[in-house]
Parts: sequence; structure tokens; C-alpha cells
Amino acid sequence: MNRALPAVRLRVPTDEDAVAWHRTFDHPDVMEFHGGRSAELSVYEELTARQRRHDAERGFCLWTMLDETDRVIGFTGAQPWPGDWGPKGEIEIGWRLGREFWGQGYATAAAEATLERVRAAGVPSVVAMVLARNTRSIAVTRRLGMHLAEVFTTPSREEEGHCYRLEL
Repeated sequence: MNRALPAVRLRVPTDEDAVAWHRTFDHPDVMEFHGGRSAELSVYEELTARQRRHDAERGFCLWTMLDETDRVIGFTGAQPWPGDWGPKGEIEIGWRLGREFWGQGYATAAAEATLERVRAAGVPSVVAMVLARNTRSIAVTRRLGMHLAEVFTTPSREEEGHCYRLEL
């Protein structure tokens, strides 16, 4: 059954979004695949500042995701792969939602908008790096039409991960 995706709006993150992201992601389920515990506010302050630079320099970033009432519900977007391993030099797409917004189609809707924006910015292909046990994100990659390009072991957690790829 295909249901209509919810309306989402994406914007370049503001200084205030660091606080909103910190609050929205402060849940063990949300952070399960991102270190297992909530990050400090300073992490989000640095991340939102870096995303503003990415947008100014590249025309895309990890955007703040807003629902139909303009509540901050997470982020989605694209940025150069930050690791010193894996798909160096490639553009990674990703998403993270507050726990209360899971299972409603927001990640897929926002990721589709991300693909439109990076395509318009001239990006020829994207990757999504997902831990193998993150079945929810794997489902999003499939809905986007991405294909499994590589299976790897993460260097820091020594866990199986998947690299999904999509030619734009």
C-alpha cells in the first residue's frame, strides 16, 4: 500500500536549530546508531555552523526538517563524506528524526526533496552509509531507489555497514 507522504519543509539550519536538534535527538532510540547516547549541545552548534558553510559553498547541506506546523522534527540533506575511510570525496545523503516522528513518511519525503536539491546543484551521484542493523534507514534507501554497492566493517565500532549508491 502506498500512502501519501507528509509535507516537509527544509531550511538551512540556524543557530537556534542547534538547540532544537539537541532536544529533538535526545532519545536513546534516535541515538542508537549515532554513538548510543545523546550528544552535547556544542556538537550541534558546530554541526549547524558547518552546514551553513556547506550550503554557502556547495548549495546543499544537512537542512533542518520542519513538519506542516513548522516544528523542527529533525534534519536531512547531503554533505561530503566526513570519514577518512569509506567513500572519500563522495556526497553522502542522510536523515535523522526525533523519535515521535518515526514511521510517518517524513524521512522518505525529506530524502526525496534532498535528491531533487543535490541533483539541481549538479551532484552526479550520492551514497548513504547505513549500519546493517538499521532496518528503518535501509528501507528509506530502497524507497529512494538506491542499490547496495558495498558491505564494510566500520573502523570505530567494528560493525557491519552498507554503502548504498544512487546515480542522479
